[in-house]
Amino acid sequence: MSTANDSSVHHSSSTAPTALPGLSEAQTLGLQELLRVSPVADEIARRFQAAGFRLALVGGSVRDALLGRLGNDLDFTTDARPHQVLKLVKGWADAVWDVGIAFGTVGARKDTADGSFLIEITTYRSEAYDRTSRKPEVTYGDTIEQDLVRRDFTVNAMAVDLPGRGFVDPHRGLEDLEARVLRTPATPEESFSDDPLRMMRAARFAAQLDFTPAPEVVAAMTAMAERITIVSAERVQAELNKLLLAAHPVKGLRLLVDTGLAEHVLPELPALRLESDEHHRHKDVYEHSLTVLEQAIALEQDGPDLTLRLAALLHDIGKPRTRRFESDGRVSFHHHEVVGAKMTRKRMRALKYSNELVDEVSRLVELHLRFHGYGGGEWTDSAVRRYVTDAGPLLERLHKLTRSDCTTRNRKKAAALARTYDSLEERITLLKEQEELDAIRPALDGNQIMELLGLKPGPQVGRAYRFLMELRLEHGPMEYEEAVAALREWWAGQQ
Repeated sequence: MSTANDSSVHHSSSTAPTALPGLSEAQTLGLQELLRVSPVADEIARRFQAAGFRLALVGGSVRDALLGRLGNDLDFTTDARPHQVLKLVKGWADAVWDVGIAFGTVGARKDTADGSFLIEITTYRSEAYDRTSRKPEVTYGDTIEQDLVRRDFTVNAMAVDLPGRGFVDPHRGLEDLEARVLRTPATPEESFSDDPLRMMRAARFAAQLDFTPAPEVVAAMTAMAERITIVSAERVQAELNKLLLAAHPVKGLRLLVDTGLAEHVLPELPALRLESDEHHRHKDVYEHSLTVLEQAIALEQDGPDLTLRLAALLHDIGKPRTRRFESDGRVSFHHHEVVGAKMTRKRMRALKYSNELVDEVSRLVELHLRFHGYGGGEWTDSAVRRYVTDAGPLLERLHKLTRSDCTTRNRKKAAALARTYDSLEERITLLKEQEELDAIRPALDGNQIMELLGLKPGPQVGRAYRFLMELRLEHGPMEYEEAVAALREWWAGQQ
């Protein structure tokens, strides 16, 4: 990847893939391919040009084109004001929305023979946080240079001016893209004061793109970490999700912990760095948790799984609160899975996660040790039924989490654990063939219980149902007559 000394603005009016000054042939092909497969870009640019406005492809779209990973989401910037943008896209786009117009952004969808393109057009702007507010104050600019200097990182501060194809790079983002370095167009302190969420975004880009923040960026993140507290929980959660679902989440998480940002957004993670001494040796819980996350990711089959990744990261957060030094020199963490599930629920609620995701992740944390409670693998049918029933729809994720939780360097021990879990999965498969394990229920339903015992709806029916459910789990499927006899015998004992 090569650069030129003057990397601010370069022009080429040709649509053929002739080299643009400052770009390597591969990068030129990348940009030209972007424009070739996106006639939509030239179409909309000509509409703006005819109305006397400038339009440029900008930010992540240019970065991703140069990295060879562009999708059908295109970001543009313009000197037209939002109400003028709305007029220009209406009648051309297949759908238009203005939910972001207060921040200068108009959204649109354009359907073409090459697919549907999701487009965002933002007026040149400059935004800064009031130190007592969670919302940015938006002011509009008049030049693309003004717009680019307010962007988060130099690799996102490049643009392609349309339809003339000028390459705009006043902050040498191309050089940083080549070096895989994250720098800010303005000073890091100015950039992070404008929007503190950019500090988390640095960690996210480290995770997504495998880039490394420049030393001055890391220094500013460390010095300004507490500033993240003015950002809303919803925005923090969105960045954390993108980080966790990225290709290298551990790299981003380490950056959050090392800079102190995690102390404010996910304090349970740095708390895992427990102190130990030569007399009380135990596994490094922080490093173990990051390894479990990586091993869980390796087991994913249908793309990134946020539920599994959160559970893997948080499964041991109850250990610091439950750590005990035993008289024999060992360290114990009794019931850390129960404590950890409660902590997980509390943290995820603070980050405004959905109730469904909170329930799923905290349940996996609670169940992650269940496998080890059955010893050396001599599982009864009853134990298998309970394991499957307790996991419910989370069973496949629990399989992955439990297997990932083995980080021992002792190969014999690791192999033994793997064999034991293989055996459990085989038992589950076998029982599923014999019984309806995925939907275990008693032989009698609530209506039948009320009819047989002459009851009305109430707590007594619930107790009877739970009694029959216990029989089902312990002994497997029952015939109707057998269940009726057992119910009547139990009911007589209740009287």
